[in-house]
Amino acid sequence: MEIKIIDYEDKYAKYFAQINFQWLDAYFYIENYDREVLTKPEKYIIEPGGHILFAKVENKIVGTVALIVREEGTYELSKMGVLKGYRGFKIGQKLMDAALSYCKKAGKTRVILDSSTKLTPALSLYKKLGFIEIPVDPNTPYERCDIRMEMWL
Repeated sequence: MEIKIIDYEDKYAKYFAQINFQWLDAYFYIENYDREVLTKPEKYIIEPGGHILFAKVENKIVGTVALIVREEGTYELSKMGVLKGYRGFKIGQKLMDAALSYCKKAGKTRVILDSSTKLTPALSLYKKLGFIEIPVDPNTPYERCDIRMEMWL
């Protein structure tokens, strides 16, 4: 299976929402903040200087990850998901590698992420890549967030 990592284009916006809605529905529920960001990625991610990557297998978009601008020098890694049926092929690893590479090229020095301890495979991947746990921001917009991690580049 050949996996290509590609950059955001308007025509892929619907897949950004679909992929994330799938895993959010499976593990949690779709919060209002999720719905807003996922259905308006241009407004909340791209225009403020963030970036979205997609994993493509043949002609199908099967995974995605977003980098959201936070404080100076920092991206938040967010909205990472892989479609059911395509998990277990290291697509998440490829998305993470591409996202971290993009962060370095963009001159960022730190990447943070908010997650949930229910997402064991994702947390294992983050730890393997060198993310460490830090205190959760009390102002996080996610009700499901019970873990925050960071990586210095």
